Amino acid sequence: MSIFDPPPPTEYNFLSLGAGVQSSTLALMAAKGEIGPMPDAAIFADTQAEPASVYEWLDWLEGQLPFPVIRVTHGNLAEMELVMKVSGRSGKTYRKSHIPAFALKPDGTKGIISRKCTADFKIRPITSWVRGAAKITHGQKAVTVTQWIGISWDETQRMKPLREFWQQGRWPLIERKMTRRDCKAWMAANGYPEPPRSACSFCPFHDDNEWRRLRDDEPEEFEKAIEFEKRMQAASAKDETATSKPFLHPSLIPLGEVDFRTDEEMGQMQLWNTIQNECAGMCGV
Repeated sequence: MSIFDPPPPTEYNFLSLGAGVQSSTLALMAAKGEIGPMPDAAIFADTQAEPASVYEWLDWLEGQLPFPVIRVTHGNLAEMELVMKVSGRSGKTYRKSHIPAFALKPDGTKGIISRKCTADFKIRPITSWVRGAAKITHGQKAVTVTQWIGISWDETQRMKPLREFWQQGRWPLIERKMTRRDCKAWMAANGYPEPPRSACSFCPFHDDNEWRRLRDDEPEEFEKAIEFEKRMQAASAKDETATSKPFLHPSLIPLGEVDFRTDEEMGQMQLWNTIQNECAGMCGV
């Protein structure tokens, strides 16, 4: 059996709901009976750092679904990103970084900080809730849970195997070879509004189009991102183990000073992207 085919049926079916275009389309297709079986629940892992538009959309979406939407959280990602700790071994003050911020190294070169936010704030809270809801026993290896994930056909590189023995993944949009554009077309054809892009307001994986949209359409969220970057840099400056300065934009320019004009506005053509804006499977689809 190929990973592009539906897996064998299981006792439980849960949908990972990022509340973005793909997972919202998947949830509404299931609600209309176009994909079966009906999920037992959709699970939204709340980082408490999404733009207001995402929470408004989630409230609306919940009212359209015949199955429950469960909201789980590991805490406030923005605040936990700033927590300072003291190492019991070295006695040094340090900060545990979760987001993939861009790093300005002492020699002037650029790096990127390892991302832990998806695992800690998305996958683990969902897996923990599913484990309890499906009554998973200690050491269980029998597959009794199918986890639906809203990755589309144009993003197959984001498919990742699930780590739990008792859990198998399913990608219904890929089964139907539906792209993100197809999802938007399906939403429009069925009379639904277009969902917002789901991601933390300060996510470093935003491209310039998304930063510009946030600045123009949700200025309060954009200002929060600017303030968050300042606080993150201040916390990093107190980190006795830090070797670089974090930024939210790959230019290594403070977010509030970045020129987000389009290529046309700048009178030049951009020939390639400088970074790979790719997030993992359960983060914000």
